[in-house]
Amino acid sequence: MRTLFFLLILSFSVKLLGQHTYSELLLKGNEEYQQQRFAKAQECYVEALKLQPENTTAKFNLAAARCRLNKKEDAEKLYTEIIEAAPGKGLLAKAWYNKGVIFSQQKKLEESIEAYKNALRQNPIDKETRENLQKALLELKKKSQSKKQDNKDQKKQEQPKPNQSKLKPKEADQRLKLLQQKEKEIQERVQQKKIKGSPTGSKDW
Repeated sequence: MRTLFFLLILSFSVKLLGQHTYSELLLKGNEEYQQQRFAKAQECYVEALKLQPENTTAKFNLAAARCRLNKKEDAEKLYTEIIEAAPGKGLLAKAWYNKGVIFSQQKKLEESIEAYKNALRQNPIDKETRENLQKALLELKKKSQSKKQDNKDQKKQEQPKPNQSKLKPKEADQRLKLLQQKEKEIQERVQQKKIKGSPTGSKDW
């Protein structure tokens, strides 16, 4: 009887879950999301989409949950589906904005800039989108300048200085000759001093 009772509870619970409406699942998902239980929120949004597969609101929330779960590629695909469905300007602007954020996090600066521009086309007065666009543009500019500088430095390292290989042996020869000349002069001076210093007219007896 105990096993049978357990199975009845399980089937009853499953039946109740199956009776949830789209709105209830979406609301439950939002509650889980707000509590930062993103995996559970994801489950709710997936179930909601089974009831309404083309619903852009559930897709948008599912994409947001997947972003939090670090499933950025999946989230980006969902935002693309929303954009292609051409919803109202409000949701379209948010979808483009979130795509921009994903691209920024992935260091895809050119793609993020384009996404923010598209978001602003839908909602030109959005301050946060404009700020993110400016940041992405500035970061891309810095990256380009840094790349140019790296290329210059690399070229300098690869290209030898003009006549560098020819000048060094010549300089070495000249220095060697100078040293030899100085040494010769010093030896001559020493010899002259010896001659001058030796006693003249003395004889050995």
